[in-house]
Amino acid sequence: MLKYKLKIKDIKLEDFRVYLFALFKGVLPKKKIKNIEDLTLFIQTKSAWVSQVTLYNYLKTRMGTKWVLHFDDEIFLASINKAKWNIYSIALQDLTFYSLSYLNVFCNYKDMSKANKIYDEILTKETKNEMPEEIILQAKEKFKERLEKIDWNTYYKSWPFNESALTLYKWAPVAEELKILDRKIVLNSMILKWENIEKEFKELIKI
Repeated sequence: MLKYKLKIKDIKLEDFRVYLFALFKGVLPKKKIKNIEDLTLFIQTKSAWVSQVTLYNYLKTRMGTKWVLHFDDEIFLASINKAKWNIYSIALQDLTFYSLSYLNVFCNYKDMSKANKIYDEILTKETKNEMPEEIILQAKEKFKERLEKIDWNTYYKSWPFNESALTLYKWAPVAEELKILDRKIVLNSMILKWENIEKEFKELIKI
């Protein structure tokens, strides 16, 4: 996950760099998924992309052409940073569960212990990007709770990305009275992004 440095003098340049890079990554050439390392990288990069693009597109749409002016507000900036990490932590869970569930059903993949390995490995790497420890601990607890209840045979087809869509809605730093009006649009915006990732995943696991 690309990070933000909370320095007002740098924030506009850094924000556009991260946002535009996230958009650009979505059209880069795709590498086949051949092993767990490839799958881990896919989950990390695609979760980061979906999280950033949906959050920033929503903020840009809600705030209009002057949306970048809000980045002179340190409190607002901190809210964006917190939202970014919270959304990303759940997006990682959704894509991890979806990928392994799909592989379980269609590729006879049975080593579901890899779910923990993938998630822990990604979060450990994100500590270097200043992902808050509090969010990491909460994310691991949430992951554990979901893992205990998951049905690997059905997860991939039963609203697999609903949690991250709801997390986008919850954490986006937009006034509650406005978010209520936007609920359906916000949720659908992320679900549509995930549908593209699903298609890409199915292509990348083909031999």
